[in-house]
Amino acid sequence: MTSPTTSARTPQTGGLVRVGRIAAQSALLAGVWFAADALVRTTHLPVPGGVVGLVLLLVLLFCGGVTPRWVKAGADWLLSDMLLFFIPAAVAAVQYGGLFRADGWRLALVVAGGTLMVMVAVAFAVEQAARLERRLALRRVRHSRHMARA
Repeated sequence: MTSPTTSARTPQTGGLVRVGRIAAQSALLAGVWFAADALVRTTHLPVPGGVVGLVLLLVLLFCGGVTPRWVKAGADWLLSDMLLFFIPAAVAAVQYGGLFRADGWRLALVVAGGTLMVMVAVAFAVEQAARLERRLALRRVRHSRHMARA
């Protein structure tokens, strides 16, 4: 039997804590998106608010304003349920069956081409980020060696 001073976490409270963490982190991510969307609307930037939000979150992660553990559970939950966001698109595709029968090959070509371009762009971005990480790591090693000699 646990005493009142010990904090034994029951499965119910552990689940509530997890749900609360997911809700708070999802709200943080949504807040970043809303702030970025408001910024885009007020400044009339020709970029979607989601892209600006992604860049803003990336800057916050790199600068240490947000740590990955502050958003990991919320991001994992959003990614796991991402398929639900494609249901309206699938319903719309069913409604335009004639279009797909007439021009389906063109649409498939555009989708395949767009997917290929995105894959190439992501590969390029990952390669550049890896190069930057290697340069920064080398700079840190050189700096620590220099400080050790001094």
